[in-house]
Amino acid sequence: QVQLVESGGGLVQPGGSLRLSCAASGSFFSAYVMGWYRQAPGKQRELVAGITSGGSAHYGDSVNGRFTISRDNAKNTVYLQMISLRPEDTAVYYCNARRSIAANSIWGQGTQVTVSS
Repeated sequence: QVQLVESGGGLVQPGGSLRLSCAASGSFFSAYVMGWYRQAPGKQRELVAGITSGGSAHYGDSVNGRFTISRDNAKNTVYLQMISLRPEDTAVYYCNARRSIAANSIWGQGTQVTVSS
């Protein structure tokens, strides 16, 4: 029901900032639990941040207070604001949507974030 398109990735210097966007098409976006995941080469995909339909956010341990997830239901968009980026943040970042914990996940195609020194 929802199609996801990520944007905002790219090359950034260590200590820099990026804001990722995930634009959703389809109906009932406000009812979805949204999340950001990332996968680095040779590693498993891990949760970066999630946000409920009511705006309650949670974060993965690797974030360490540097990332903020938010959503704008009027624009059908979820954001990930990233600051103080480190080389170890380099990964493909994926947007995820679920109607509930038990529901199937919908994934975007991902956007590459590269933090270079």
